[in-house]
Amino acid sequence: MFSWVSKDARRKKEPELFQTVAEGQYSTGKTTFIRHLIEQDFPGMRIGPEPTTDSFIAVMHGPTEGVVPGNALVVDPRRPFRKLNAFGNAFLNRFMCAQLPNPVLDSISIIDTPGILSGEKQRISRGYDFAAVLEWFAERVDRIILLFDAHKLDISDEFSEVIKALKNHEDKIRVVLNKADQIETQQLMRVYGALMWSLGKIINTPEVVRVYIGSFWSHPLLIPDNRKLFEAEEQDLFKDIQSLPRNAALRKLNDLIKRARLAKVHAYIISSLKKEMPNVFGKESKKKELVNNLGEIYQKIEREHQISPGDFPSLRKMQELLQTQDFSKFQALKPKLLDTVDDMLANDIARLMVMVRQEESLMPSQVVKGGAFDGTMNGPFGHGYGEGAGEGIDDVEWVVGKDKPTYDEIFYTLSPVNGKITGANAKKEMVKSKLPNTVLGKIWKLADVDKDGLLDDEEFALANHLIKVKLEGHELPADLPPHLVPPSKRRHE
Repeated sequence: MFSWVSKDARRKKEPELFQTVAEGQYSTGKTTFIRHLIEQDFPGMRIGPEPTTDSFIAVMHGPTEGVVPGNALVVDPRRPFRKLNAFGNAFLNRFMCAQLPNPVLDSISIIDTPGILSGEKQRISRGYDFAAVLEWFAERVDRIILLFDAHKLDISDEFSEVIKALKNHEDKIRVVLNKADQIETQQLMRVYGALMWSLGKIINTPEVVRVYIGSFWSHPLLIPDNRKLFEAEEQDLFKDIQSLPRNAALRKLNDLIKRARLAKVHAYIISSLKKEMPNVFGKESKKKELVNNLGEIYQKIEREHQISPGDFPSLRKMQELLQTQDFSKFQALKPKLLDTVDDMLANDIARLMVMVRQEESLMPSQVVKGGAFDGTMNGPFGHGYGEGAGEGIDDVEWVVGKDKPTYDEIFYTLSPVNGKITGANAKKEMVKSKLPNTVLGKIWKLADVDKDGLLDDEEFALANHLIKVKLEGHELPADLPPHLVPPSKRRHE
């Protein structure tokens, strides 16, 4: 899924941002996933077990609901699609914009891609360069979400080619293992392992790609055993998507840096090819030799200019592009231009980053709102509500009170003086939990409500309650929630 800023946002003097593209093999739930996010049907939406989405659909904000066909989109100066005209009518007939008034689309736009074919269906020609279109979008979006069906996991040859086309955009990729409620826990673990193994062979990076497990639609879970896991994964994914508008400017700056580095490498490659060409005879044979030995030229440039291998363009694609070029028309290297690029990267970019941060601090916080993003933000159905440190949030009685008699027995064995125990005596008991000192130190700070360096019976009970919360696998709060404050320490108005 790719996203970027809508044109309407520009009118509001907010940065324009294309933000997400959803991709996956057919029947992985891409369209249903988008519908789940915006909680609304959109024009052109089709859902089914076969490849029902046969077009690229840009789901964007608009004052009225409607569809704009591809040929009209690429001539509209208000839309960022004009360069897609190069892919021809075969593509444009399969491209449209679905616009509708929806709060989610106020800050992000979403591209729904055609289902990626598998098996015999891969032999069907699309009539346009599918991987090249995806690569065009990948360069311009902020997030790419690949969806897989947990119930019938496989990675087709076409999907493998698509993922390879996303090279150099691995930082934008997130993976969703969808429909995970259709299989038992043991099978889900096997499917997850198989997916990670398959992705590791295709996405050739040392970092493990982030995979979100869940069932992203509004229907009841078929197998509810992993409900808590699915809820936590959904919240993590939502937070990732919600952060897109906030960090849009820095991501665009990051893309500018990547393009500048790539431009430098291209200059070195082209000038090297130019230098090797004969002046009069044997140009064609020399060109073939240089194209075939392009890998060696890459290595030579890498050594001479201390350039990282990751900054070079795809060898295979570069060789294909060079086949049709006239090397004699290539320009020689211009050191002054390279110095200008180096100065920009060393100085101008640093100043721009400071300016971006300053502008962001002055702007209101930008976050994706509406649709499914609002459903679990507040109230009893928010993630983790009433669990861990949130247990007892709606109770009249102090939640720690039910276990306080047990904690009191321990408290009075620790030699309290004037109703309080020292930190040293409390430590003897607290370290029995085997939690690290860093965690116990945080618990101490939370439990010492009156900050006198001692614990009374209520504070000691609170400390033990927080230890239990942590041992059960929950996170500790940054600040003590009001419902956990001991009754004697509460301010009564």
